[in-house]
Amino acid sequence: MGRDFDALVAEADAEPTHGWDFSWLEGRATEQRPSWGYQRTMAGYMARASAALDIQTGGGEVLAGIPERPPLTAATESWPPNIAEATRLLHPLGVVVVADEDEPPLPFADGAFDLVVSRHPVTVWWEEIARVLAPGGTYLSQQVGPASVFEVVEFFLGPQPGEARASRHPDQAREGARAAGLEVTDLRMERLRTEFFDVGAVVYFLRKVVWMVPGFTVEAYRDRLRDMHEHIEREGSFRATTTRFLIEARKPR
Repeated sequence: MGRDFDALVAEADAEPTHGWDFSWLEGRATEQRPSWGYQRTMAGYMARASAALDIQTGGGEVLAGIPERPPLTAATESWPPNIAEATRLLHPLGVVVVADEDEPPLPFADGAFDLVVSRHPVTVWWEEIARVLAPGGTYLSQQVGPASVFEVVEFFLGPQPGEARASRHPDQAREGARAAGLEVTDLRMERLRTEFFDVGAVVYFLRKVVWMVPGFTVEAYRDRLRDMHEHIEREGSFRATTTRFLIEARKPR
């Protein structure tokens, strides 16, 4: 068991984590997808838009995967490895990638876009979204909901306070959108099943999604990782609950 543990952890610790592609986890972890199908939904809106902005595009994988984009499409990203990856992926598709620090203001004029999208944004600057939307324009976003994958978080960090569990609630998104003058036209949340089938998958996930266990390193959490490995060996997997919500908001004409 010790040799398997060390090999799994070492492999996952050496794997590059740039971009927002989780294909390395295929066969090692599963995450149930929301019923609304974000990429499919976004593709429908993109096909009808004339100018679109994808905020916090990551490595550009989601935007690159839709069949038709508006003639004017831009994407922002703040993390240098992702900026390079998104540029490589999106420039051949005619999408301009803008390096942005994810702090107001967005580097675009008022009313520049009739569609703004964002998948799993770390922060949402509602006033800026409202500013760059044209009258009648739409904001569409899939976001991480409250206490998402907290079974993993609490395995490493212990019980979390109530305010941590309540953050990122869809009601907060509704209030933020309305305060910025947007009309919320759709808001729904789902609780979904996530499973990790080996400890290497957990290591890779925590190295990539760095805000789950801040400061995570293999050496700092080796003892707890060994406990996780033994749990997975005994139970067959480590199960957690992912929360996702979809919000659509429109700027009045």
